[in-house]
Amino acid sequence: MLGPERSYFSPGRSGLYTMNCLRKTVFLAACLLGLLPPALFAQDSAPAKPAQPATEQEPTSPKQQPTGPIIHAVTTTVVVPVTVKDHDGNLVPDLRKDEFRVFEDNVEQEITRLSVDPYPLSLVILIDNDLRSKDERQVEPSLVSIVGGLSTYDEAFICRFDQFFHEGTGFTKNQDTLITELKRTDLDSSRPSYAAPGGPFNGPTVNNAPAPGAPSQPAGLQAIKGQTTKALDDAVYAAAMLLKDRDSSKRRKVILLISDGQNGAKFNSHSYDETRSELLRQGIFVYCVATGSSYFERKFNRLVNYSHDTGGDIYYGASQQAFSEFYSRIAEEARNQYTLYYSPKGERKLDYHSIEVRVRREGLTILARQGYYGGTLINSSK
Repeated sequence: MLGPERSYFSPGRSGLYTMNCLRKTVFLAACLLGLLPPALFAQDSAPAKPAQPATEQEPTSPKQQPTGPIIHAVTTTVVVPVTVKDHDGNLVPDLRKDEFRVFEDNVEQEITRLSVDPYPLSLVILIDNDLRSKDERQVEPSLVSIVGGLSTYDEAFICRFDQFFHEGTGFTKNQDTLITELKRTDLDSSRPSYAAPGGPFNGPTVNNAPAPGAPSQPAGLQAIKGQTTKALDDAVYAAAMLLKDRDSSKRRKVILLISDGQNGAKFNSHSYDETRSELLRQGIFVYCVATGSSYFERKFNRLVNYSHDTGGDIYYGASQQAFSEFYSRIAEEARNQYTLYYSPKGERKLDYHSIEVRVRREGLTILARQGYYGGTLINSSK
């Protein structure tokens, strides 16, 4: 028996409600029969999201560029390593920035920064291969003690010179390798640096050839009228070239020159001024250890000049023990320098600029290079 007929109309409901119910019934039936894709059903049956208020969208456009010219400010910073000693030759470690004064081309500069951080060394050990026998006996056994002053972060390159430059095997940080190479260094004192009596090439000649029985001169070494054949300037220049690719902002570039200071001007391809310019351009320090003969005979001007102009130092050795002590002191000095920074003011047209460093504390010795070329600057752009 059929129950009472149900109407889709009820009090408070409109005919529109009935129409919507019928439409949904037809839609569901179509989905069940596969006539419509389920996605449409899901979309239609999902609850409606509240409408979002409309927001004003800014038009997408390329990033605005400044209409005026772009100005790049270039700041030039000069870096000056400085060694300060007391009257006993000991390093002075407690100076403050305001105790230093720097003059460039006689104009005082404002020191912007002072650093006391130690630097690892890139060291070329340049050994005179043409010493007198007495000097050779003092120097040769002392060479191995050079390694005692080096740290594991330092690197060294062992070279020798006489009339020619004898390049070693390259830079190494391996101290065992350095010790082995230094032990094998043989300073050949049999090759004289002065001509012996009897002829311009160490002996009498017949038809431009050595006379029978005349002592022979080793190949490559010649001397005229007692002039030394050593090419010291060329050797220092060649050592500087070995340091050229080392970064002076991260390492101290040093030449340790062990010599009697004798130099044959006619046997050099590079002059002192040319060599000095290269040293200053690269920021290389030359530390010299002069042998006893050079000290007593006052023939060490070249050594003094190289060390003084580059901010290095010179020591005079008269015994094997003295040489060994000097090597350690030199490594300590080179590694533990004050580093001054300033942005130069004044005329900038010249390529070379003189430098003078002073300290306000009395009784101290200041070692710093005497000037610089453009290659020793740090340029930073803003």
